[in-house]
Parts: sequence; structure tokens; C-alpha cells
Amino acid sequence: MTVHLIDGTYELFRHFYGLRRFNKGEDKPFGAVVGVLNTVLQMIDDRATHVGVATDHVIESFRNDLWPGYKDGTGIERALRAQFEPLEEALAAMGVAVWPMVELEADDALASAAALADRDAGVEKICIWTPDKDLSQCVRGDRIVQVDRRSKVIRDAAGVRAKFGVDPVLIPDYLALVGDSADGYPGIAGIGAKGAAALLNRHGPIDDFPENVLGENRDRALLFKRLATLRDDAPLFADVDEIRWRGPTATFSACAERLGSPTLATRAANAHASQAKKRRSGAE
Repeated sequence: MTVHLIDGTYELFRHFYGLRRFNKGEDKPFGAVVGVLNTVLQMIDDRATHVGVATDHVIESFRNDLWPGYKDGTGIERALRAQFEPLEEALAAMGVAVWPMVELEADDALASAAALADRDAGVEKICIWTPDKDLSQCVRGDRIVQVDRRSKVIRDAAGVRAKFGVDPVLIPDYLALVGDSADGYPGIAGIGAKGAAALLNRHGPIDDFPENVLGENRDRALLFKRLATLRDDAPLFADVDEIRWRGPTATFSACAERLGSPTLATRAANAHASQAKKRRSGAE
């Protein structure tokens, strides 16, 4: 089986601002939610069976206590922020495993889900659907891959190295040195992408750098590495079969009506019937 792990926060942003190109500034209350649900249903139509979606239920995390400039909810438009909880509720009603994160971030949930699925011998492949460079650290060979829907690129370990110049395991060190403006930490002054890759390939992780390489910036670099390192110990499920999609719940039809898109219920029911037919025929 293939496990599909989706960055719900990214997808919500993607659909919200994608709709902005057509709605003339009049945001539908649940427009982005409907877009994400349709995206998930498209994946199910394309034979995805085991699906989990992670969201940032609370934008802030433990990392905000470590670095005052770390990203928070500042600047997120009210019309977008108001769609987070409706998305989580709608996904659950649609029967999709959803992980709304509070102390940790959605990225930590994706890393944890990938680690849990990786322990299951019945899992053939794990696809993490997000362009976020943080998640590149989770890639393992061609078993755990990162799928960038925007650029239509599937990135395995060789792809990560081609893009960043380092192996996936060194991505937290790489980000610590070059910084991550999206997450709100600056990296180490004077070290760019090529320089960071060269240092890491020469010395290994920052922890193993000779003291004279970073000098007084060593502690700051190690702090940034901690910010960039994803947690993979969230107990999201005990068995990978818990995230198998078994069709919409009885409440989904009413949920779709509230979202202003009743056709979602029909589409979900049809997808469930199609999957059941494939199971009976042994085609899944």
C-alpha cells in the first residue's frame, strides 16, 4: 500500500489565494475548505486508500518559546484563519484522518506519521504532499518521498541532494545555516546555500563542526537546527490501517450543505462505492 500524508495548512493557503485570482476580492466563507476537500477526493479517485491530513490548529508551537522571531499567526488574513477549524471538521466528517496540531506543528505531524508508517512492513511507499523544504529531512531513499504538487516533482533522496546539495538527514543543519524566512529565523550571516552544503559535506552535522568553523555563532546555529528539526514522536496512530479511508460519515452530507457545496457528498459517496468495487474485484 501507499500512504499519502497531506499538509493541510499548505493546501488551505494554496486554495485560498488561488481563489483570489477569480473572486474579485469577495472571499467565500468556505471556498478554500471546499477546494481542499476536492483535492483529497481527487487523490482518492486516483486510488489513494490510506490518507492523513495535518493542520496547524494553533499556529504557534513550542518553537516560539525558543526563538522570539519564530513564525506565529501574525499577518494571516481573518478570512483564511476562519477556515482552519471548518476544514478540520469537514475532513473528519468526510472520514479522513485529520491531525489538528497545537503544541507541535503540522510539519511535526507529517514527520511523525511518516515515521509510524515506515515501521509497517506492509507499506510500500509514503508520499508527503508539501513543497515545504523542512519536510525534505523525512525523505528516505525512494520509500519516503516528498511530492510538490505545485511543480509536479516527486523528490526522493537523490532529488533532495540534487536540490540542496546535502542528504535528507542534513536538511535541519542546512536550514540552520542558511535560515528560513518563512519560519522566521535568519541563519548564520555570510553562509549561503553553496557554502552551507560545502561545510556540511566536509564536516558532517553542525554538532561535529570544529569549533573554529562557526566560532561565536555555534550556539545560535545549534538553536536554529533545533528549530528546523521536526519532531517525529507524536502518537498519531497505533496501526497504519487506522488512516484507511472507509468512506464519508453519516454527517458529511449535512456538512457539505453547510459548506455550500452539496456535490461534495455525492462525490465522496461515489468514490467510496468505486473503492468498494475495486476491493471486491481485487484491483485495489
